[in-house]
Amino acid sequence: MADSQELISFIAQMTGEANLRVEENLGEGFVRLRVSEAERRQAKHDIQHVEDIVIELLRNARDAGAQRVYLAMGKTDALRSLVVIDDGSGVPEDMQDRIFEARVTSKLESMHMDRWGVHGRGMALFSIKENCEEARVVASGAGKGTVISVVADTERLPERADQSTWPELAKDDAGHPYCARGPHNLIRAAAEFALEEHHVCEVYLGSATEIAATLYAEARRSLDASQLLFIDSERELPVVDRLGYAADAADFMRIAASLGLELSERTAHRILAGTIKPVRSVASRLLRERKERPHEVAVDLTRDRRGLKIAREDLDAFSRTLERDFSSLAERYFLTLAHEPTVRVSRDRITVTFDVGKEE
Repeated sequence: MADSQELISFIAQMTGEANLRVEENLGEGFVRLRVSEAERRQAKHDIQHVEDIVIELLRNARDAGAQRVYLAMGKTDALRSLVVIDDGSGVPEDMQDRIFEARVTSKLESMHMDRWGVHGRGMALFSIKENCEEARVVASGAGKGTVISVVADTERLPERADQSTWPELAKDDAGHPYCARGPHNLIRAAAEFALEEHHVCEVYLGSATEIAATLYAEARRSLDASQLLFIDSERELPVVDRLGYAADAADFMRIAASLGLELSERTAHRILAGTIKPVRSVASRLLRERKERPHEVAVDLTRDRRGLKIAREDLDAFSRTLERDFSSLAERYFLTLAHEPTVRVSRDRITVTFDVGKEE
């Protein structure tokens, strides 16, 4: 046995740890795997679909203390790209590669148990890296939040075919909303997390363009212009605020790229001009849709005794158009829209009401 172990040690030194999967040959076809090989196999099993990656990245941001998490999704041929940007505690520079190693975690005293199981054993990011073409920290820093980019080959790691349908909500016996119908796609994974953690953090979901527009809008609201005068580089700001430092379209493109968001110059101009609007949080979108249905059933605004009838779908579309158009006025006069515009149909008129508040 001693000679066998010496031989194994010799082979390990000559070929490297990665080429040696067996720690001990037990005979009769049984072996004891090395820890690294056992971990690699566990990691392969932990992530079965791209949707699993979304959940793990969102849990990682939540456990880092994030209150806002932005998920940008894209796909080119078979390659699915995911960029997660959060305002959590961040990752020190010297740890940004090591967090993808097995059993590396910052949660020694705060292992988290949630509906998806245990989180905090130092395997989530390692599992993602083992199953993907790329997994890396794009930008971070202590106290500055984190940007993580992941690229998965969907021919090797599958995802649902329908990646555009949003789930429909229902309520459980306690009156809590949950995703009841719809494909178990990336959107639903984000939606289920957003509903579960609604009081902990807000999740924003969209394309790279939509997330960039949302980050820019949020940064403009939160950053004081005088504060920017004393900043030499956007890197001094938290990652979620950096797009607010952009002086022009070229600057916007550069900063967006440093956050893993690749945009064209035309897109950057459109965001700066306000023609690409920010997205609502996932929970806000889902819960808002849930509230509209009983309201419309209780008060049917499409009926009129004189025969004036407007289809519900047309009223909804009209309301959404008005809401989008109102945003330019809101920005100019520092107003906020309390909820979607109310459209009332009476005998001979259509009345639209905007309930507004003034920003501090």
